[in-house]
Amino acid sequence: MVTAREIAQLCGVSVATVSRVFNQPASVSGPTRERVERVARELDFSPNESARALSRKQSAMIGLVWDTDHRRPGWRHPFLQDLLLGLKSALSSHGYHLLLLATSDDARSRTPGVSLADPVGYVSMTRRHHLAGLVLIDSGSDAEAFTAFARSGLPCVALDVAISGPKATYVTSDNVRGAADAVAHLAGLGHRRIATLTGPRDNTPAAERTRGYRDGLAAAGLEARDDYVVSGDFYRESGFVGMRRLLARKVPPTAVFAASDEMAVGALLAARATGLRVPDDLAVVGFDDIEVASLVDPALTTIAQDKPGFGTAAAEALLKMIETDAAPEPVLLPTRLVVRDSCGA
Repeated sequence: MVTAREIAQLCGVSVATVSRVFNQPASVSGPTRERVERVARELDFSPNESARALSRKQSAMIGLVWDTDHRRPGWRHPFLQDLLLGLKSALSSHGYHLLLLATSDDARSRTPGVSLADPVGYVSMTRRHHLAGLVLIDSGSDAEAFTAFARSGLPCVALDVAISGPKATYVTSDNVRGAADAVAHLAGLGHRRIATLTGPRDNTPAAERTRGYRDGLAAAGLEARDDYVVSGDFYRESGFVGMRRLLARKVPPTAVFAASDEMAVGALLAARATGLRVPDDLAVVGFDDIEVASLVDPALTTIAQDKPGFGTAAAEALLKMIETDAAPEPVLLPTRLVVRDSCGA
């Protein structure tokens, strides 16, 4: 097994220089760094991660705090899977790896001190593992824990939930603008009775998309009706049930904006079950632009989020905090309207 000392001898540099190439590359001149990296590649040398963690008090591991309880459907959402691929790819390109810190009820019952119900203990656990930083995925019930992480001084990036702290920031899409664009599109097609299927009431993106829906109605000079707002959970079944409720109104809507593509597909199925034709009798717009949006019949008009870019932005913000000890501004990613067949445009 090749050692750092052997790499140093072959390159004519000190062992400390070899160490800096892999731990603090910016501190080594370009030609020297390139020479050490080339020899290391040729000899298949990689620094010992445990030794690096001890020497820097930090590993190349990024903790992913995520509620994986099988009773919560969030981990199965297609948008989240695409986001995680972007996150993993961006971190890997900088030599970091993701370590899943599961927080399900099952894990809590088996592992003392690994519970979001005990955020102080959880923060202590992350420090014991010398994690370089954390990525936080909201499950709707982690506010206290996220606050503790943000205040801990450990670099933290949250996805779709606002946090603040000495080394904490977050990444989210422009949900308000995206929802307003969806309503503007429907209003531009002549619709005056536009309803919405929202996400969970305690979910920040869901609340923002509802706000954007109301902003879009106001901009089009349309009435905001409380009976045209039905809550769901971002998943297909709630979209189906919610759409059936809307279609049962005395004066049903002619168009609906669903706060997720999954709920929009549920709305399509509900319309079909009721004997309505989409888009002739009902126009539907979703949010996310997951793969199924282009595969359903009719293909779904939707508001696209930058799924790979979401993960990349989170990784870049986290790496900036790790390298500079400064928290960047929150990242607001743009959305865009993707017009397909479900509105008749």
